[in-house]
Amino acid sequence: MGSTRRVLVTGASIAGPAAAFWLARAGFEVTVVERAPELREGGQNIDVRATGREVLRRMGLEQAVLDRNTGEVGTRFVDEDGSVLAEFDVDGSEDSDGPTAELEILRGALARVVADACPETVRWRFGAQVVEVHDVADADRGVEVVLDDGSRETYDVLVVAEGVGSRTRALVLGEEPQEDPLGMYAVYGTIPRTDADDDWWRILHAPDSRQAALRPDDVGTIRANLNFLADGPVLADLDHAGRLAAIRERYAGVGWEVPRILDGFDAADDLYVDWLRQVRCPTWHRGSTVLLGDAAWSLTPLGGGGASLALVGAYVLAAHLADVEEPTRDALARAFERYEEWMRPLVEDAQDLPPGVPRLAAPRTRAGVQVLRWGVRVAASSPVRALAQRVTRGPQAERELPTLEV
Repeated sequence: MGSTRRVLVTGASIAGPAAAFWLARAGFEVTVVERAPELREGGQNIDVRATGREVLRRMGLEQAVLDRNTGEVGTRFVDEDGSVLAEFDVDGSEDSDGPTAELEILRGALARVVADACPETVRWRFGAQVVEVHDVADADRGVEVVLDDGSRETYDVLVVAEGVGSRTRALVLGEEPQEDPLGMYAVYGTIPRTDADDDWWRILHAPDSRQAALRPDDVGTIRANLNFLADGPVLADLDHAGRLAAIRERYAGVGWEVPRILDGFDAADDLYVDWLRQVRCPTWHRGSTVLLGDAAWSLTPLGGGGASLALVGAYVLAAHLADVEEPTRDALARAFERYEEWMRPLVEDAQDLPPGVPRLAAPRTRAGVQVLRWGVRVAASSPVRALAQRVTRGPQAERELPTLEV
């Protein structure tokens, strides 16, 4: 082993802590920087499937995630009266490929599980963010970062594991990455649970390209979601009150639990409004910096599998970096290229949405909604259920995971 190899990871959602876990286990000195004041708990329901579950197993965290399961027993499509049109239950096996996986967990809970499992050597710095990035001049290794408190620090590797709108990615790659909007807003929030709620993920499709959903969690509340198509980011320039008013106006007249969701959003302290877009980068690395997770390849909830790909990407990146004894830029470039070569087929497959999505899943007319409801009934029937579930099976690699000696 060569000299100490220092890594800075930016972002503490899922990809960041997962990268910290594996890189620290492989002997790197790891610091994680997160602009939030603390690890963000809560968030919406996510799942871990396929190759992501294999990585979780290698981390020794499969049971810990099962222990934080949201309790969701399956998915039901409903009409405005709450009548069940079709359902996909969880069959209790890890190969369950319906909309609800066996490993369902809140995003913040998974981040907490992974962060708590990191070696004690990992250093966490909250309430800080990178504002400048420069490869060290007149040297063949090292990247200098400037934090928002004015401090300057030098590392061998910078791993950008931030969200879809990553600011650090822009510092490194400028305008090269493309954000491809999908024409849909997703609005999430936590609302009180009532005695009438159950443990199913319930989904309503309504005319004018509107969706509404309720999901259980493991902390006694309900995670609510409103999705709708829009011609552009129409909520971007509105303040919080303006967004709430615009969302309420858009969902006026929709039945089922929608009035309750809207009232709940008025009081929610975690409301999250997202103009969905995928990130496509011609390269995931430059110099001593590499991208990971949503900063590199955001899938959006429509693609699914984001948490699984974050776990897989962190493992694959660490496996290739572990082979680098002296982190010169040439050595890092070779490691980053092997990481990209392994991950890109998996990412591109996950980003390849079914034809017509999201418009086919959010019909404008009542007739279109009826056709969609007929379709989910057919999909839930035994003869075609297995075929329909392939859409939600999660990112499954066609090759063995690389070896990571720890």
